[in-house]
Amino acid sequence: MPKPPTAFDLRPDWLALHDEAALDPTQPVIDSHHHLYQRPALRYLLDEYLADLTCGHDIRATVAVQARAMLRADGPPEMASLGETEFLNGQAAMSASGIYGPVRVAAAIIGHVDLTLGDRVRPLLEQHMAASGRLRGIRQPLAWDADASLLNPAYGTFEGLAESAAFAQGLGVLQDLGLSFEIWAFYPQLAQLAKLARAFPNLPIVVNHLGGVIRAGAHTGRDIFDPWRQGLAALAACPNVSVKLSGLGMRLSGFGFDDGPSPPTSADLAAVWRPWMMTALDLFGPHRCMWGSNFPVDKGSYSYGVGLNAMKRLLAGASDAERQDVLWRTASAHYNIKL
Repeated sequence: MPKPPTAFDLRPDWLALHDEAALDPTQPVIDSHHHLYQRPALRYLLDEYLADLTCGHDIRATVAVQARAMLRADGPPEMASLGETEFLNGQAAMSASGIYGPVRVAAAIIGHVDLTLGDRVRPLLEQHMAASGRLRGIRQPLAWDADASLLNPAYGTFEGLAESAAFAQGLGVLQDLGLSFEIWAFYPQLAQLAKLARAFPNLPIVVNHLGGVIRAGAHTGRDIFDPWRQGLAALAACPNVSVKLSGLGMRLSGFGFDDGPSPPTSADLAAVWRPWMMTALDLFGPHRCMWGSNFPVDKGSYSYGVGLNAMKRLLAGASDAERQDVLWRTASAHYNIKL
């Protein structure tokens, strides 16, 4: 039975079939997007993430993004995600002790709340902010498609979620509190979400995973490049929006890296990624682009060092300033991370 588009397998033996030395190993890097969690079949906490970082690259700090980890088992449902913010702050505190090395894991945290609570979300957000001074923003996934196999049922998204009045009220509270919003949506939704970005010009917004490059399920075999580019261009026209160069290792992206007899090399990845990554860089400019690993999800397709090598290959022709922007400076400025 084929795996669903949202699934991924971690296969250490398969990943070990290919290894590479780090390119430009003294280049400072901030990983702007990764997850930490414990699932029934997968543990990916501080130790596991740090093991992936031991690949020769100079990772200085990271941004931990919500993934429904360590939710509170007791209390009102809307309070459950406070447990994840507390958990990520604990992992960050462990890293900040220096016992685990110089990298500062979860130096910034992106939490989760249900913004459709509207104005009622304010006291909940204030509790998240009190739970961690590292909290920089909120991600409420908006990804929706008529093909239900592409959706994560844990989030209960629906077609009109981003257009609801209650959701707009929640974004207004985020803006008032000085927090940012992280968009996880699919490429057909991007033009619609540009309307939200224009409606909240003072709300910093970060588009995750290149705007949802989806070539699986009902989108398999479609030529999505032009509609994807048009949607991303609509968001790029909003000066309050940035984009993460991440997520192309997901099965949803349909590149099939995880189906090969051996894992891809960084040259393989760079060749396939080039039109997508370069389009985003052209539309947003390096000062609004940031690299992210999306580990452990993208680890189903390649190892950490190989994925970062691929990004460095793509930046080989960039100026030094442009390279610094993508690999750390944009994330440092957006998430207020001091190296």
